[in-house]
Amino acid sequence: MKKIATIILILLQFRIVAAQEQKKTPKKWSLADCISYAIQNNITVKQAVLNQNSAEINYKQSKYERLPSVSANASQNMNNGSSIDPITSNYVSQLVHSTSAGVNASVTLYKGNYINNTIKQNELLVKQNEFYVSEAKNNTLLSVTQAFLQALYYKEGIETAQNIINSSKEQLNQMSLKLKAGSVAGLDVANLETQLKNDEVTLITAQNNYRQQLITLKQLLELNPDDSFEIETTKLVSAEYLIPDLKTVYNYATANLPEIKSANLQTSIKELELSKAKSEYLPTLSLNAGLNSGYTNTQNFSFFNQFNSNFYQTVGLSLNIPIFSKYQNKANVAIAKIEIENSKLSAASQNKQLYLKIESAWQNAVSSQSQMEAAIALRNSSKLAYDMSVKKSELGALNLTDLLVNKNTYLNAEQTYLQTKLSLALYYQLLQFYQGNQIQI
Repeated sequence: MKKIATIILILLQFRIVAAQEQKKTPKKWSLADCISYAIQNNITVKQAVLNQNSAEINYKQSKYERLPSVSANASQNMNNGSSIDPITSNYVSQLVHSTSAGVNASVTLYKGNYINNTIKQNELLVKQNEFYVSEAKNNTLLSVTQAFLQALYYKEGIETAQNIINSSKEQLNQMSLKLKAGSVAGLDVANLETQLKNDEVTLITAQNNYRQQLITLKQLLELNPDDSFEIETTKLVSAEYLIPDLKTVYNYATANLPEIKSANLQTSIKELELSKAKSEYLPTLSLNAGLNSGYTNTQNFSFFNQFNSNFYQTVGLSLNIPIFSKYQNKANVAIAKIEIENSKLSAASQNKQLYLKIESAWQNAVSSQSQMEAAIALRNSSKLAYDMSVKKSELGALNLTDLLVNKNTYLNAEQTYLQTKLSLALYYQLLQFYQGNQIQI
């Protein structure tokens, strides 16, 4: 029995340790994880979905406008003195208690096609809000991708800065030994110590930039400030990307992106608004019907007998012909025409902005790819020159000034390489997005 209890305690301890380790190790988010979570939780996306739900409700309600409206009414009145009995319409001079009740219905038979146009318009608004939701998701996707790639850039910068610090420490150790042996001056050691401090400042700056970028990502994902968050380490490859044809990318984007579709749809919505404005010039024909009855104390009959005998039905048509609306209808038609032209200009502007975005991404991708080969060559050559300088410095064949110059040249080349690699990856993925392809790094 003691052995069983001991085994149970050991297992429990293992589970507790495993749970603690799991808490200590935060989940590492891949780009796909970040995009999926952001699209589900981003506030802008949620607001767009709510607006879409409202548009759907308005669309359903507009279809119900074809149905009749039905209402019930009841009233209890008391009149004293000379008055007209509201039930019998007789002239009486006494205290009159009267009760009336009824059910009335009304339906619009014709309103210049106003109801049908409203239904069509609200149906288009539902589609337009669907495009708005897709646009919000796309904007979130692009923002997360850009922030994630920027975080990777800073993360690689941390690794480079740490390697430089390790190299500087080794150089400082070698120079300290030479100082003890009397082969170098103390000034050289002091200069290396200063350089090491500068390298540590560079590392701290890189770490701070990385943490700030993680905050940006957490905000896009709508995570709580106290939530642990770390991205998955993914090396940005400096591969040769196949840059797509600019015209092909633009043609696909204009035919498929939601912001272009919603802008084009806006013109159709405004055209229906014009039709609705014109219908205000036309007459409105309505059908009305009702069931009514009442009771009065001036009659010598019971309440229920009077309600039965006073029961009557009504049915009728009403025609409303607009004659003069103080030029309101004319103004509405003129405004609707202006909004149609404005929507066409907005659609043209949207296409223009899209082309600018695509062409900028394409030009930057081509430029970054052209720069990549040179950046790699510069990085490799400067790294080789720096490594050789370190060895020469250790042998006393190179002074400290030349060593530091080669070191700074290498750092600048490494920075240029990382920046070019980030730009190429970012703008290539943008072009993939505009072609409808999945973003992957």
